[in-house]
Amino acid sequence: MKPQKSEHEFPLLSEIWNASSAQQLRDQRIACQNQLIDMRSELELREWIALINVMHDVIGQRAAAICEQDMWKAGFGRPPARYAFVAFGSSGRQEATLWSDQDNGLIIGDELKEESHPYFREFGLRLANLLEYAGYPKCPGKVMCSEPLWSQRLGDWKHQISKWCEDQQWEPIRYFVIASDLRHIAGDSELSEAWVDHFRCSVKLHPDIGHAVLRNTVNHKATLNVMGRIVTERTGEHAGDFDVKYGVYIPLVNSIRTLALQRGIIETSTQKRMEKVLLLEEGSLLLESVDRTWLTGLRLRNNTPARIEKGIVVSSSYIPGELLKNKIIQYELRDTLAVVRRLHRALQREQRLAERRSL
Repeated sequence: MKPQKSEHEFPLLSEIWNASSAQQLRDQRIACQNQLIDMRSELELREWIALINVMHDVIGQRAAAICEQDMWKAGFGRPPARYAFVAFGSSGRQEATLWSDQDNGLIIGDELKEESHPYFREFGLRLANLLEYAGYPKCPGKVMCSEPLWSQRLGDWKHQISKWCEDQQWEPIRYFVIASDLRHIAGDSELSEAWVDHFRCSVKLHPDIGHAVLRNTVNHKATLNVMGRIVTERTGEHAGDFDVKYGVYIPLVNSIRTLALQRGIIETSTQKRMEKVLLLEEGSLLLESVDRTWLTGLRLRNNTPARIEKGIVVSSSYIPGELLKNKIIQYELRDTLAVVRRLHRALQREQRLAERRSL
């Protein structure tokens, strides 16, 4: 049994709390990240990932506080309303890697007056820039607190969630799926709680939302060919490599989220979603194999080759073709992908059945 470490034995977290500028925050993030790398061999995978996400949370909390202070110094004053800084994506699910990018937003109190809107527009821009400087690349899909769609008053958020549930086309459901991973990071937690309560109520009012999410889930990147061989990238800089993120991790995240929503389960963590689905579907051999595969997917994702650029860990999330020649890696990946394919085929059958029932 490997020795266990708690976040209390992770002393550099307190240094992050003491950061008072963007430069200090970046410096402490690098020091903390390097300590985590050194601790990797001493910890179980899930505990190591949990500590990574504790670091991300503390950085997010400190970044919001530094941003508030910088806004005040720049003459913008104090926040004119309550706000909650929240995470989406892998950070929302507490599954972020050392190299994860930004997926975040703001929930602003309804007491915010129209003339005070510019404060939070500036705050969101500054916070996204500060996090980028601290080592979190901006989200290519623009799911960030600097974007109007992801930075709204609570009432506007509620209206937006209801619209996504009612208009069940591909794009609204894509946004709904992203929003389902929301988790509170900093600010007024009552705003986040009110947001989650409305989300839960919206799911109950639209019991067909699970089928809509299913439609967005069943198509994914081909990973095994008809001969059962691993499908690698054909062209580009990663030709011959395997995409772990979109070949294994994201299909599992999306499928498990769908299984949970179909059963009315509202959880943020993929692990908790899976645990509750298993309780409801006791004895399902497929779901038991999915549960085991999920841990393998996390390990493969966190073990992709990484490098240091300007002090920050980065990774392409690909397994290089050279490593795929290793028989142990090859067999493990093939077995993992076979379970992912079985799960997707089961979901595709559910979708066809749902479509026939609606005719």
